[in-house]
This record gives sequence, C-alpha cells and structure tokens, in this order.
Amino acid sequence: MTDAAATSVDKVTSAEGRGKRVFVDKQSPRAYGALAQTAEAVRAVAAEAGLDRILVELVNLRVSQINGCAYCLHLHTKAALRASETTQRLGVLPAWRDTEVFTPRERAALALAEATTNPADAAAQEAAYAVARPVLTDDEISAVIWVAITINAFNRISIMSKHPVRPVPAPRPAAAAQD
Repeated sequence: MTDAAATSVDKVTSAEGRGKRVFVDKQSPRAYGALAQTAEAVRAVAAEAGLDRILVELVNLRVSQINGCAYCLHLHTKAALRASETTQRLGVLPAWRDTEVFTPRERAALALAEATTNPADAAAQEAAYAVARPVLTDDEISAVIWVAITINAFNRISIMSKHPVRPVPAPRPAAAAQD
C-alpha cells in the first residue's frame, strides 16, 4: 500500500470518519434516477419475456445473498412473500442446487444469475448456459441476465451506502381460542 493510500485508509478508519457513509443514491439523484429507469425497463423486459414476479425475486435474492446486501435481501424478501413465494423456498435458496423445490426453469435462472454476479468464472458461465438453453428462450436468458446485472448495481449502492435495515417487530401470536 502506498503512503497516500495508507493515509486515505487511516482517515476513513479514524474515529471521526467511522460510520459516516454517503448515501450515493441521495448524493447523486440523477445517476440513481437513471438506474431506477433502467430497473423499470428491465422489469418490463422480464414481464414481456414471460418471467413471473417470483422468478425475478428469486434472482434478486440470490444475487443479493452472494453480494451480502442486507438492505436488498430485506426488500426483496418482502417482495417475494407478497408475490406468494413460500418461506420454505426462501429458506433453502442459498442451497438451491441441493433441493428439489425449484423448477428446471428457476434453476437455470439462478445459475445464470450466479454466473452474471461472478463473471470471472468462465466455467460457471458455460455451465449456466448449458442448463439454460434447453429450458429458457433467448428473451428469457437475456431478461434474467439483465435482472442480475441490475440487482448487482443496486446491491453495490446499498452496500457502499450502508443502507440500514431496521428491526421489524415480530407479529404477536393470536390469543388462544377459549372453549
């Protein structure tokens, strides 16, 4: 590390600099707005290609899991549940290859999403395409890749901004019925 880089790191890790993050979406709203417009276009492309909301949310969640984006995991878990995804499938999503709860189409999309998130793994890309080709159309493959690209960008915004995830109170159990 150069002296200039070390000084820069020291400034960031000093007591006064710790915890202060720039919310890049708020700091640069025009750039964020352009990404939001891209996300809208990608949602439309996904719908036109025939990808249902649950499949799109599975891709969003799997990419966010790989990237470790707490904010996007929180947001897209809620969206998946609203789209009627099951808690079982959400719970096993990190181990999707080891379950029988995902369809061949979903498995192909998840493999493509992972290959898009880790583009340096050429073998994973080839394997993902080999799985995707028999079950996804060209439009669906393109849409899945665009969904993964877009959520990767949002993950980086939230991770670098340290967007908070605040606790949500657990629902109170219903009172036991009395005879």
